[in-house]
Amino acid sequence: MEDLIATERDGPIATVTLNRPEKLNAMTKPMWRALGEAMRALSADDGVRCVILAGAGGKSFSPGNDISEFETERATPEQARAYGEILHSALSAIRDCRHPVIARIEGICVGGGLEIAACCDIRICGASSRFGAPIKRLGLVMAYPEIETLLKLVGRANACEILFEGEVFGADRAKEMGIVSRIVPDGEVVQAAEAAAWRVAEGAPLVARWHKAFMTRLEDPAPLTEAERKEGYACFGTEDFRIGYRAFLAKEKPEFTGR
Repeated sequence: MEDLIATERDGPIATVTLNRPEKLNAMTKPMWRALGEAMRALSADDGVRCVILAGAGGKSFSPGNDISEFETERATPEQARAYGEILHSALSAIRDCRHPVIARIEGICVGGGLEIAACCDIRICGASSRFGAPIKRLGLVMAYPEIETLLKLVGRANACEILFEGEVFGADRAKEMGIVSRIVPDGEVVQAAEAAAWRVAEGAPLVARWHKAFMTRLEDPAPLTEAERKEGYACFGTEDFRIGYRAFLAKEKPEFTGR
């Protein structure tokens, strides 16, 4: 049996695939657990410079949770809380990954699939991709941690539209809302995501990690500490800074080491 969450490496780029194409990559409890484990392992790996998160099969990123699992795994509030802890842990692992994460979205990106994509840093989709969170039809509530991510991504007005109306909408509307970073022809999604990942990987990895951490910190309204302000200049003490500016002066391509 193939791994339901498959991880592949191409040098500094890791691709994590939701690997249940026969079910359009609908998520199960074991998949959520494995996704969190995979993302935490990659975050701890200094050799990684970018992560691509994708759905297998080319037809669907993910439609969210497998509804057939509800009867056995989410039939009561107690079961739902236990399930939610695993789900939220996986989403946090994506959001908190030290490296930039690119969502490669082909086809359906709905419900939990939309939540997964929302935790990524860059989202690239095909022109025929479909988005939404029609959970009102199931009598389900999006829990606080999930709504928080959606609000940060699209704002209250758009979040209200998504959750209250419960419509599934196309890529153009998703771009207007800020759900996706860019739209490409359906047959070019894989190449576009890989090209973006290599552009990320060619930069100084410490800089990418700092930029991600700084943006996350600035979402917290608490004032920056003096130590945090000083961290904004720590890059000048790195080997990568010396490599970068020397290569710039020499009109050469820098080969960063991550030190």
